[in-house]
Amino acid sequence: MSIRSPNGRPVRPALLLFAFAFAIMADPVSSIAYAVEAALRELAGDLGLLVVTMTVVLAIVCLIVLNYDQLIRRFPEGGGAVAATGMAFGEGWAFLPLGALVVDFVLTIAISVAAAAAAIVAYVPSLAPFKVVIAALLCCFVAGLTWFGHIGRSVFATMTVAFVGVAFPIFVLGFTAPHSVGSSPIHGSGTSTAWTVLLAFPVAMALATGIEAPASAIAQLAQLDDRGRRRFGRVTLILTVAITGSLTLLLAVLGVRLRTGVPVADSTMIADVARRSVGEGSLFAMFQLTSSLLLLAAASSSFQAGPGLLKALARRRDPDDVGRGILHPALGATNRHHTPYWSVLVYLVVSLAVVIVSEAREQSLVLFYAVSVFVSFLAGLVAMARFSFRERNRPRIAVNVIGAVVVSFTLVVNLTRGYPILSLAASIAIGGTFAHLWIRQGRPRGIAQAERAMETER
Repeated sequence: MSIRSPNGRPVRPALLLFAFAFAIMADPVSSIAYAVEAALRELAGDLGLLVVTMTVVLAIVCLIVLNYDQLIRRFPEGGGAVAATGMAFGEGWAFLPLGALVVDFVLTIAISVAAAAAAIVAYVPSLAPFKVVIAALLCCFVAGLTWFGHIGRSVFATMTVAFVGVAFPIFVLGFTAPHSVGSSPIHGSGTSTAWTVLLAFPVAMALATGIEAPASAIAQLAQLDDRGRRRFGRVTLILTVAITGSLTLLLAVLGVRLRTGVPVADSTMIADVARRSVGEGSLFAMFQLTSSLLLLAAASSSFQAGPGLLKALARRRDPDDVGRGILHPALGATNRHHTPYWSVLVYLVVSLAVVIVSEAREQSLVLFYAVSVFVSFLAGLVAMARFSFRERNRPRIAVNVIGAVVVSFTLVVNLTRGYPILSLAASIAIGGTFAHLWIRQGRPRGIAQAERAMETER
């Protein structure tokens, strides 16, 4: 197969797939840094249930992947849940996943820089009093890099590969020749039941974030035809689940084996596991460095995608260009590096506010994160179920309905915890505001393609 880059140069399919797949999976792979710990905290430190809980999480991730595999087959040109919802129910309904997407990008930035700061503090505990400042500076640093244009897929891919390359040796040494073993009890003091797992796993579903990315990101692959984009998207989904799932289970099992309980305030579970596996030497330092860089890569990706979405929704400055814009034209203004600088500033200010209000506690943000992600999942799954009902495809109906029910349960359980309802409220408020502006602009067509436009302009 002959593939050429936008500048006309030939590109090897294997190299393009590598760069695309490993860049896209940076977000879900980075979520390992906080998702497993979130589950352990919700289990009140009961290590005996940790592996079971994370297995349930991965089973649900696989179910979501089956649904998104269908979405990629149906929309090989990209567009994700937004395009599916708009086509299934009308463009007006596309604003719900659009609102959730905006919230998702903000929380991805906030939780990623907070987790990166936590990784730094875990290596240098004396910096603990400055964690919020470190997270805020990292947020500004990533936003500043965005000013100079989009970072290529190969950079994000390199970050992912570097983390995986360092993590696996650490896990191997942890199983074969651990440096030390902790003293945390395997079973907690409370009564452990299946209901405990059912209440705990939704917290760790932040691990599913980024699973939807291939469905929209394939729009970037303009050098491929529909068949090629379908193949790249589906292979990326499989690789993402395989690598994320393997790392997650290895971390959970090793955490139990090394008796690594809920970490102290100045550390993280993943750092404690790595420290007990190999000690405080250079390999541990490399692990903390690569995990921090991977988290910053995830934040950078959202700093590109989020402003890109606002740019795609902005009205054109040319009054004769009706387009699909609904937001102020300034949000679409770009510098010579094609960066929508006012949109970047909007995301920076809001993300900094979230970091400061949460005191850069990534574990506090996990609940909010899972809610915003699953609102978008639910919209996409319900849309796919509608398509399947129209086509009377019973196997797909079963997959779509079961997926929608499981996602709904996860969403409801997280919302019952109280504060996470703010994520849902923010998603609805933003989506509602977009819908109001859309109506005022005369309902311009093409809104449901905003996520696709966001990717093609990257």
